Amino acid sequence: MRLRILEAAKQEFAAHGLAGARVDRIAANAGANKRMLYYHVGNKEDLYLEVLEGAYEKIRAEERTLDLEHLDPPEAIGRLIDFTWNYFLRNPEFLALLNTENLAKAKHLKRSTKVKSMHSPFVEMIRTVVTRGVESGDFRVTVDPVQLYISIAGLAFFYLSNSATLSVIFGRDLLKKDARDERLDHMIALVLAALTGKSTAAFGAMPVRHAAEHRVV
Repeated sequence: MRLRILEAAKQEFAAHGLAGARVDRIAANAGANKRMLYYHVGNKEDLYLEVLEGAYEKIRAEERTLDLEHLDPPEAIGRLIDFTWNYFLRNPEFLALLNTENLAKAKHLKRSTKVKSMHSPFVEMIRTVVTRGVESGDFRVTVDPVQLYISIAGLAFFYLSNSATLSVIFGRDLLKKDARDERLDHMIALVLAALTGKSTAAFGAMPVRHAAEHRVV
């Protein structure tokens, strides 16, 4: 029941935001009643925070399966970009939740005792890849792993969150498969060019796409 409530709540908050979400709809979609909902997860704001924490926990858990530690550094960074891009595509509700919480100035996330601890191992994983890349001569610069991840996520997030307006402005469907593939290739080449000091043209054919189960087709 708890899992059904959390899944129904995730869809409700993603579709309507915190202010527009209705506990009655969440309970109905979970096959519960309001009394059961309050028993399992508390009030609406408590439920929202648990959904938000669950969303972060899910992406961090999947990132741990990427095995970046055992890949050559350029391939590891390419795989991280590929995963981040396709995760955002497969989980549009995650982007919606981030938008909602940013509009609230992270008011609810600041209450979390879990989120910061989730991110520390992930940051260290990126730091290790970058350090290996510099030591091997693949990368020319040591970069802050937090800045690097924010840049990767930003390249993907802005494109997807603004795809409707950008498609109209530039007269092309930015969510067509060919356009999505072109964007992913561009992001990988751009980040690796910055890390290696090489031209973006050097990375056009790198075998960095992740396993098929993580891709959107």
